[in-house]
Amino acid sequence: MKSNKNWKVSAVLFLLSQNISLFGSSIVGYAVIWHITLETSSGFWMMMATIFSNLPQIIISLWGGALADRFNRKYMIMAADGFIALATLGLAISYWVGFQDKILLLVVLAIRSTGAGIQSPAVNAIYPQIVPKENLTKIQGINQTVNAICLLLAPAIGGVLLGSIGLVWAFMVDVVTAVIAITIMSMIKVGKQNSTVNTNSMISDIRAGIDYVFEHSELKKLIAFYAIAFILLTPAMVLSPLMIERTFGNEVWRLTANEILWTVGSLIGGVFIALRKQIKNKVFAIAAVFIAFGIAFGFMSIATNFALYLVFILIAGFFMPILTTVQTVYVQEITEPDVLGRVFSIIQIASTSALPIAILFLGPLADIVSVQSMLFVSGVLLVICGVLYGR
Repeated sequence: MKSNKNWKVSAVLFLLSQNISLFGSSIVGYAVIWHITLETSSGFWMMMATIFSNLPQIIISLWGGALADRFNRKYMIMAADGFIALATLGLAISYWVGFQDKILLLVVLAIRSTGAGIQSPAVNAIYPQIVPKENLTKIQGINQTVNAICLLLAPAIGGVLLGSIGLVWAFMVDVVTAVIAITIMSMIKVGKQNSTVNTNSMISDIRAGIDYVFEHSELKKLIAFYAIAFILLTPAMVLSPLMIERTFGNEVWRLTANEILWTVGSLIGGVFIALRKQIKNKVFAIAAVFIAFGIAFGFMSIATNFALYLVFILIAGFFMPILTTVQTVYVQEITEPDVLGRVFSIIQIASTSALPIAILFLGPLADIVSVQSMLFVSGVLLVICGVLYGR
């Protein structure tokens, strides 16, 4: 490991690069989802946007994880950022020349999702190359705090751009932030990558990663739990804008407030986890977070006015950085370095595949029954799942 000063400089630059990239991507994500929500008020189109935003990432993720274990993770992160930025620039140009179609939005969402499927395993796997093991929890906590600040600003800026000068300028913000992020990333010094991948076939690498997970008791249980729990998170994660539009009003500021309050909660949660040097019982912490999500979602579903709903979304947001930090460090601690990319890709598949699978059923269902009832049922089931995983 590098000297104390050097690893801190690299860690700061890495967090800065990734959060600038996140900021631009979040602006585009919010603007596109809100544009579709306000234009269609349709559960079907919410379903389509969710599928196109997640399915390509799921399909490519295993290859992304294998690539992250085989090749230089730093350059993979930079290349994926550039790929996503080029797709977004193409969409902006298309809108400028007058070709504006929801189908095109779905295509670009799919391209961006593909880039994320390559980038995400490399980002999660590179932390131990930059940060000493004893500092992983603290750095992840700081990262979640900065994430929350970016996500606090992104919906406000996305709402302003969408409501005043249009969707296309949100696209251009993402392009600019990607260029800045790539430039910063190029200056980072990364520790030597541990790799024992000697096979000639990517399929063999992927199979070896899957075998590793299924032979690892803790990882196997975590992934099985995630596959179920993230399905139950879908109503809150995907359909809450539709619930707000139908129940409280279709003003853009309400959608913005929903995201801002979630992010304020995440900011507080990020500070909380950053101030804790270690969390000893990580399995218990993960279980407790999902129980808390279930309780918060249950109360959101019965909120009688928008202000009360926002209180519960704030509480739910508090627990997200705790979950992300604890889960990431837990996996980094119990996994061999040379398979980290593939393990994170499998975890990513377990969590992200839940959304399109669930939304295929829940999206059309949201045009028949209330989102509130779906949110209440999912909250109860989350509490039960959390208790079972904790035991």
